[in-house]
Amino acid sequence: MLAALGFATIAVLLLLTMTKRASVLVALILLPVLAALIGGFASDLGELILGGLSKVAPTGIMIAFAVLYFSLMVDAGLFDPLIRGLLRAAQGDPLRITVATAVLTLCVALDGDGASTFLITVSALLPVYKRLGMNPLVLSGVVCLGAGVMNMVPWGGPTVRAMAALKLDSSEVFNPVLPAMGFGVAWVLVASYLLGRRERNRLGTLSPPGPATDLPESENERGNREPAASTTTVTAATVAAAEPSRQVTPTTADGQERQALRSPGDGPGAVRVPPLPRTWLNIFNLLLTVALVVCLIQEVLPLPVLFVLGFAIAALVNHPTWEQQQALLDKHAKSVVLVTTMIFAAGVLTGILSGTKMIDEMAETFVSVVPDSFGSHLPVAVAVTGMPLSLVFTPDAYYFGVLPVLAETANGFGTDPAEVARAAILGQMTTGFPLSPLTASTFILVGMSGVSLGEHQRFIFRWAFGTTLVMTAGALVTGAFPL
Repeated sequence: MLAALGFATIAVLLLLTMTKRASVLVALILLPVLAALIGGFASDLGELILGGLSKVAPTGIMIAFAVLYFSLMVDAGLFDPLIRGLLRAAQGDPLRITVATAVLTLCVALDGDGASTFLITVSALLPVYKRLGMNPLVLSGVVCLGAGVMNMVPWGGPTVRAMAALKLDSSEVFNPVLPAMGFGVAWVLVASYLLGRRERNRLGTLSPPGPATDLPESENERGNREPAASTTTVTAATVAAAEPSRQVTPTTADGQERQALRSPGDGPGAVRVPPLPRTWLNIFNLLLTVALVVCLIQEVLPLPVLFVLGFAIAALVNHPTWEQQQALLDKHAKSVVLVTTMIFAAGVLTGILSGTKMIDEMAETFVSVVPDSFGSHLPVAVAVTGMPLSLVFTPDAYYFGVLPVLAETANGFGTDPAEVARAAILGQMTTGFPLSPLTASTFILVGMSGVSLGEHQRFIFRWAFGTTLVMTAGALVTGAFPL
């Protein structure tokens, strides 16, 4: 009963979101609540939902302040040199941009953390895609492919779970599939080339950016993307630099005057806060971002704490007055709300599925339908089905619920359990995690890219499944597990 209810909940969720019959937010909340009521868990509903929300709360806090932090940095022009460099190297060619996206993702994803990978790559590359008029689904899709393969690293979540569940070490699980992972990386580059070529055909090769493109933005352009409270006219800045003792009040287009230097308080005699020179501000932002990334990789502090502190410091230095900080929050509030609400909605789903033991019953049911004749071929079956099952099982449910039973079954047919573990990490919550509605980081990717979950899944599913198939073939060729 519970297993059928769980499978039905996931199936209806995928159907509604992929066909756009309901928003992901509404489906993630109401469908599991309805399932809990049908299953007779009405009295425990509040506790189940709170349990799920408490588990995703750190992720929600992290993404809220991460979106604010990287949005501030984009406004400040931190990524402009990278954008200009990519545009110059790509010569306006969407194909080159797409391949560069894959390469950057493969490098950034070495830390094994999908959330930080999505935050860094999408923040850096989305302005490039917008400037060239490229489809944001290409960005989310290629990042999905690169992050999926790199999530196989020994310190990544799936491999760690596989080793812990079967009491194996990385030399038994990861090392034998390292050549297969190389096949996967090659496929990601090929897939990005094909997607980029298709995008090039759609847009046509754009002309290389002229000298004006490589110059810093004009003051008007910067004013269009920075909070209004932090902008001044070029004339005012020039005069203020030449005559610092003079108080300059530039005139706007409508004839109204405003102070060039805003005071943090409204009272007379308040200390005026002159803006930092742009060069030094850019250097500070770069050093702060590098320090933040290093701390993320080294896990100096929990990720939510790092982003809370990083944003507070960045806001204080880049927007020292209350008015500027308020304008910054007003500007990016919509982005924060869209992403964080999705993460908390996913917490409702996982909280109910886990708390009611639906997910455990689903795992047992899945294992029970595997025929005995499949025993000797279980590694191949596990490898091929792992990626699609990422849409059904959470990583904990699969690796701690399904995998041990499958490994024991294979062991009874003379198959090494380590081979089943190797097969599992070729797709289950590796290539599949950036498409699964059961992982919060998926909503970071689609939210920051500005695409819907259903569109993202339809666009990239076959390419991600192709990654698993290519790595499975590579594993068979290199002897990681037998056919």
